Amino acid sequence: MSISEQCRLLGVARSNYYWWLHHKDLIQSCDEELALVEAVLDWWTAHPATGYQKMARQLQAVGHKLATEKRVRKIMKRLGIRGVSPKPMTSRQGKGKQHKKYPYLLRGKKIQHVNQAWATDISYIRLPSGMVYLVAIIDLFSRKVLAWKVSNTMDVAFCKECLHEAIDRYGVPAIFNSDQGSQFTSIEFLAILEDLGVAVSMDGVGRCLDNILMERTWRTIKYEHIFLHDYRTLGELRRGLKDFIDFFNGKRLHQGLDYQTPDAVYYRAFPVREMEQWVA
Repeated sequence: MSISEQCRLLGVARSNYYWWLHHKDLIQSCDEELALVEAVLDWWTAHPATGYQKMARQLQAVGHKLATEKRVRKIMKRLGIRGVSPKPMTSRQGKGKQHKKYPYLLRGKKIQHVNQAWATDISYIRLPSGMVYLVAIIDLFSRKVLAWKVSNTMDVAFCKECLHEAIDRYGVPAIFNSDQGSQFTSIEFLAILEDLGVAVSMDGVGRCLDNILMERTWRTIKYEHIFLHDYRTLGELRRGLKDFIDFFNGKRLHQGLDYQTPDAVYYRAFPVREMEQWVA
C-alpha cells in the first residue's frame, strides 16, 4: 500500500507524515530529555543532598544513558536546585550582635494539628534592578502559606509586617520556627512572639534540613513559577507571586497531604462559619 493511501485511510495529511519522518529523531531526543529532567527532580526530592556528579552516576545506573555530569549539572542549574549542604555563615546573627539562644523544638515532634507550629525563612530573587527578598510564613501541618512579603532591603520591618499579617488573619501558633538570621533574632521581632507566649524555635547553625518543609516551599515557588517568568519589576513580581500563592494554597494538590490542597487541610480544623469568614 502506498504512503498516500495509508495517509488517506488514517486521515493524516501526507505533509504531516513527511514532517514526522524527518523530525522523529528530534522528537525522541526531546522525550528522553524530558524524562531525564523528571528523573533529576524525583531523585533530588528524595535525596536533596545529592550533587550533580553523584546524581549523574546514580541515574546512569538505573538506565538514563543521557545522564552525563554536564547535562545533569545544566538541568539542576535551570531548575534552581543544588545538592543541599551545610552553609554555616548564612543563618547567624548580625555582626557584633548577640541574641538569646533558643533550642530547636521540632526534632522528633509530630505535628498533629494546624497552628501547632509555623515556620519562616527568607529567600532571594534576582531582578534586572538587583536582588529582592521574599519572606514567607507557613503552617507546618497544612503547608499553607499564611503570609508573605517582598522587599528590596533586608531590614527587619518587612519580616515584622509578615508576622503581624499572619497573626491577625490566623491567630497565634504554639511554636514558631526560624533560622538564626539577624531579622529573626532581632529584639523587636522576638518581642512580638514572646509577648504572645509563643515558644520560639530556631534551627541549629548550618542545619539546613531543620527547616526542610520551608525549603520545599521555596523550591516549589521558584521552579514552578519564578524561573518560568521573566519578571522585570518589583510590582510585576508581587502580582505574579500573589496569583501563584493563591494557586498553591487553594488549587495545587500536594502529595505530602494525600493529594489535598493546603487550604482544605487548614480550614477543616475550624467551624464552617469561621472558615467562610476567613475565605471571604
